[in-house]
This record gives sequence, structure tokens and C-alpha cells, in this order.
Amino acid sequence: MDHAFWHSRWQTQQIGFHLDQANPLLVSHFHHLALTAGQCIFVPLCGKSLDIPWLLDQGLQVVGIELSPLAVKALFQELALTPEVDEMGAITCYRTGPLTVFNGDFFALSQTQLKQAQVGQIDAVYDRAALVALPADMRPRYSQHLAALTAHAKQLLVSFDYDQSLQAGPPFSVDAQAVQQLYGKDFKLSLLADVPLAGGLKGKCPAQEQVWLLQAKERV
Repeated sequence: MDHAFWHSRWQTQQIGFHLDQANPLLVSHFHHLALTAGQCIFVPLCGKSLDIPWLLDQGLQVVGIELSPLAVKALFQELALTPEVDEMGAITCYRTGPLTVFNGDFFALSQTQLKQAQVGQIDAVYDRAALVALPADMRPRYSQHLAALTAHAKQLLVSFDYDQSLQAGPPFSVDAQAVQQLYGKDFKLSLLADVPLAGGLKGKCPAQEQVWLLQAKERV
């Protein structure tokens, strides 16, 4: 993960990935996670996404991890919340009520820090902007660390499928074959939606936006 690239994007507010509403694909397919009020959902590389207040409005405990301190502080400011702040080595934890956000490198976050922040069982994962933000050589490490952190919790994953030769990422193209390679061993994969991205990717090339439900396979 190129820390300097993402810090620069937030410092210069080049955050075209930030939507001005909750992601319609989350709203449409959230019910597939079958969560109830009080359960916990983990949002990797969460930024200051408006998906977070939407998830909070469903009565969930929300836990995020984000590299940029600017994004984390903006999230709490926009929610008009004043968090408790705890330093946990290379990770800083911001938390108040049902919202906990860790600031730091995703790969530095451990289950020990989750417990230290009093995060209980994680019941689901929502990944809209994390997997597609990473180059191909980092995705296996990411998917393995995510599964380990969350004890193979079920996951709602949003990905893109487009001709990578026409447009450099991020967001990167992560097609069905790539999703299968990353998650097929440990999870049952269900494609919930495969829809054209309105206007194409950054207005430069056609792209499909796909929604996957990942459910852990029984371990023998």
C-alpha cells in the first residue's frame, strides 16, 4: 500500500471515490448480510464514507480502519461526534458509542488491538473501497489478513470489472476470476449484482460494478 499516494490524495482532496450519499449497492443488497441491531460490521479502508452513518442508522456497531488521519477526523466532525482517542502502538483508535475507527496501516491492525478497543465479535464485513484500491500483488495478503482479523465473517464485497489496459487504477479491476482466486478456497461466493457503472470508470472506459456475498465454508 503506497502510504504517500493516499496521504496526498486526502491532503489535496482528490477523493473522487468519496460518494455524497450511501452507496446504492449497499442499500440494495445489505439485507443479504442478515444482520440485526447490535451486531458488528467491519469496514476496511473506510475513509469518511457516508456508508458509515447509514450502517449506524441500521442499529449496528461499526468498526473501521483508515490510513489517513485527515479522513478519520473529518468523519467524526461530520457526524458531530467527539471520540475518545487511544494510542495503540502504530495504530490510533478513535471511538464513541457504536463507532470505532482505527487510524493506521491496515496490515498493522491486530486482533489484540481489536480486543484492546473492546471490539467484540465481528459479524460481517463491508468492502466497497479496500480490495479495489490495492494492486494485484497486495490482494492475497489483504484478503488473508482481513479473514484472520474478522474470523472469516461473511462479507459484502463491491468490485469493478473493466479493461485494465484502458485505465490505470485505483480503483483497480478485480474480476470474477480474481475474486474466486482470493476468496474461493475459504468462502462460498454468490454474485448478487453485475451492473454497468454509470458514465464508465472515471468517464474514460466502460466498467461493470459487481456485488458479491462471501460466506465462510465449513472447515473440516
